[in-house]
Amino acid sequence: MGSISTFLEQNFKHFNARETLDAAKGWVNFCDNGGKMVVAMAGAMSTAEIGKTLAPMIRAGKVHAISSTAANIEEDLFNLIGNSTYKLQPNWRYLTMKQDEATRDEGYNRVTDTCIPEDVMLEIFDALLIKWADAGQKGESHFHWEYLYMLIKDNFFEGKNDVPMENSWVVAACDMGIPIYTPGVEDSTLGNMFCASVMQGKVANHGVIKSGTEQFEHFTNWYIENDKDQEIGFFQIGGGIAGDFSMCVVPSILQDHEKECKRWRYFCHIGDAVTSYGGYSGCPPNEKVTWHKLDPDTPNFTINSDASIVAPLVFQYVLEQDADNKAEAVSESDVILKKTAKKYTPEAVNQ
Repeated sequence: MGSISTFLEQNFKHFNARETLDAAKGWVNFCDNGGKMVVAMAGAMSTAEIGKTLAPMIRAGKVHAISSTAANIEEDLFNLIGNSTYKLQPNWRYLTMKQDEATRDEGYNRVTDTCIPEDVMLEIFDALLIKWADAGQKGESHFHWEYLYMLIKDNFFEGKNDVPMENSWVVAACDMGIPIYTPGVEDSTLGNMFCASVMQGKVANHGVIKSGTEQFEHFTNWYIENDKDQEIGFFQIGGGIAGDFSMCVVPSILQDHEKECKRWRYFCHIGDAVTSYGGYSGCPPNEKVTWHKLDPDTPNFTINSDASIVAPLVFQYVLEQDADNKAEAVSESDVILKKTAKKYTPEAVNQ
């Protein structure tokens, strides 16, 4: 058992700590039984460098589709090429408006304690604008994530990267060929830039990037196809559109298409929202049962904590358990081979 796994097993016994460990164990069991996992990600997780643990999860085959805010997908790539130019402000709670104005005038946008330089955004925008304009001229339309995958496959980020390429969860998703749904693309820097480019005549039309409903159609078909042979789970970081957009695929299949499908068969939500009246982020799992999203017996976990702390622990636990299982399988295979080799030695055959 790996070091993080050992620590969690020994210390995470109660309250949110116990729930965290149970969620991680649940993920391991779910994948061991052939389940496929969807990760929904809100918040500023990419600026928190979640790719360090999420990318290995993707490459290990523990994540099969992602629903992300458009801010998270772009901020993963901003971090990839601009990390060394980021500026930290650990005393962010005590900044005055004037101090933040100075940060703005220096060319930075602040995300809590991390300031992102604007020129990083412009470099990726310039590359995407070429792709968007070309698609518009050809009458093509692609998903937002597909344009980013085009840049990755063109090796745009190679040599520009400030951090190892393997730390990017978007690069990992591209390499593994899994979809990244980004509902509400317009709620992001690159989405704003795309809209402005259309309005300025640099890009032919808004249809160059496929719409949210087209993404929902793609995800619906993905769910129907994968639901045939596997159970599908849902690991949610934060709330908002990234979570509810993707979770609504199941009730849509059941009620709008009037087709049979399994409801989500694993559910975990990490967030700091308390149970609330009418708020999605504070919606408990039992309420989701009434919306045909979960079954009463769906393993479900609610972790009221900071996702930038909890999610990496869950991911690392799953990765270490996977590594331990593979090592155990190799060890058992070696034993079988040794027994077989002994059984069929020339001496044994002659006897």
